[in-house]
Amino acid sequence: MATYHLQIVTPDGLYYDGEAEKLIVRSTTGDVCILAHHINYVTALGMGVAKVTIDGKDRRAACVGGMLSVHEGEVKLVSTTFEWSEDIDLERAQRAEERAKEKLAHRDTLGDQELALAEAKLKRALIRQSAAK
Repeated sequence: MATYHLQIVTPDGLYYDGEAEKLIVRSTTGDVCILAHHINYVTALGMGVAKVTIDGKDRRAACVGGMLSVHEGEVKLVSTTFEWSEDIDLERAQRAEERAKEKLAHRDTLGDQELALAEAKLKRALIRQSAAK
């Protein structure tokens, strides 16, 4: 399968810089698959499990927010949060899920911002768990 140069960066640093065969990531409007020779493209990232195929092997990661760009065959994923599945602390993600669910159990006492934050924390915890499994 043809490859392209993929760079994955976050505010914490560089997560990947090399050749890839395929990238599937969640944009704000749905899943996007990038293969070699993709047209120039830019989109905002949503929250989801990213799948990267490198040397015929699939790797999974929790990917939250940011931008994806394809320009002249170069692909750059700039994410707010990106965690390879093997780096995710599953127990920590499960505890975060429980805390968010406890907070949401009292949703009638939460303001709009608190409610949105609790829902985002729950979704992030579930995505991290899904990527880790």
